[in-house]
Amino acid sequence: MSITELPAHVGRPAPTSAPPPPWQRLDRPPHAPVRARLAERLFRHAVRTLPVRVALAGGKRLGRGTAGSPLMRIDRPGEFFHRLGLNGKIGFGESYMAGDWSSPDLAALLTPFAARMAGLVPKPLQVLRSSVDAPQPDAERNTVSGARSNIHRHYDLSNDFFATFLDETMTYSGAPLTPGGDLHTAQLSKLDSILDLAGVEAGTRLLEIGTGWGSLAIRAGQRGARVTTVTLSEQQRALAVRRLAEAGLSDRVDVRLADYRDTEGTYDAVVSIEMIEAVGAEYWPTYFRTLDRLLVSGGRVALQAITMPHDRLLATKNSYTWIHKYVFPGGLLPSVEVIERNVAANTAMTLAERRAFGPGYAETLRQWGQRFTERWVDGTDRGSDDPLNRMWEFYLAYSEAGFRSGYLDVWQFGMHKQPGDDRRG
Repeated sequence: MSITELPAHVGRPAPTSAPPPPWQRLDRPPHAPVRARLAERLFRHAVRTLPVRVALAGGKRLGRGTAGSPLMRIDRPGEFFHRLGLNGKIGFGESYMAGDWSSPDLAALLTPFAARMAGLVPKPLQVLRSSVDAPQPDAERNTVSGARSNIHRHYDLSNDFFATFLDETMTYSGAPLTPGGDLHTAQLSKLDSILDLAGVEAGTRLLEIGTGWGSLAIRAGQRGARVTTVTLSEQQRALAVRRLAEAGLSDRVDVRLADYRDTEGTYDAVVSIEMIEAVGAEYWPTYFRTLDRLLVSGGRVALQAITMPHDRLLATKNSYTWIHKYVFPGGLLPSVEVIERNVAANTAMTLAERRAFGPGYAETLRQWGQRFTERWVDGTDRGSDDPLNRMWEFYLAYSEAGFRSGYLDVWQFGMHKQPGDDRRG
């Protein structure tokens, strides 16, 4: 599937007989004007102390920013506050997709919002979160069938699509990248560091949970490891198999279309890079028990995970967000505390090492966003105002802002199972 043949749910114009997509639709239930007025009051309250400039159509200015501060232009304030009132955080992203507002530096604008995430809504109103935020759909629970559907919606957009912004390793996870550094070099360094954390060398029986497009499996195979790697994405598996064959590693690496819960065997090492974010809180204990079940005594696990503060996880874990609706259905970021507790409660392993590189992930996302913008506009017939372009532009900038503000972080965890320790069954 080429970039211009993407599924309708990620931006293809709907048939004329179908209802318009949600970012273009302006439903007007009876309570909409009241909610729009409330949303406008809350927005004005939220930005009054932020170091940003908000320019409303008609000349009104909001925010405490100065001449050099990030700029937000609200060109259609009526539509913007209407969407914000009806759908809260989801409406904020949808209004960007619809073109209600814009910014010359989207990540810079969103960073102050991310830094004040916990306090944007006044505390007396935060108790209303459960009645305002939509719950996550039951269909997006990460059951075996649900996980397959969730993964398909994101990762099977097309391999060509992801190639528009990833480096030549096709690695879709954060790298310890310095500002202006070389993305390819940093990704290879990241792969090597996590293989080292898991003690992978020639002859190691390695399991990878979450194949991606095969970059880690290739690197591990080049070390002489015997690799089994599992994925739920058919398109990712197809490209990974091809890349492994081109690298002459087909005899060392077995790429399986399988759920981690159905994986069998015993392995000297298990590696999982940014797959735990797709597991869901309901299945975190199962995930960690599976790692432990598949690992031999004396083995090692290396896990890379995007994390959020534990208090924010507790406050938002049941919320349905713009990211869920448009990018990662069923996703949920863990906290460091969640990982520590699950290792202690559900495995015979100990956390031996950990390291974080959140600023490096921010730079990774900045470079992905720059590549996406350059290659999307120049390399496809879909312009910069195309909803899919605006959706991914917002997603990448929103994520970058999370890491730049420190609201998000990324960690590599090294876990060891001591010889003789086992908690199978």
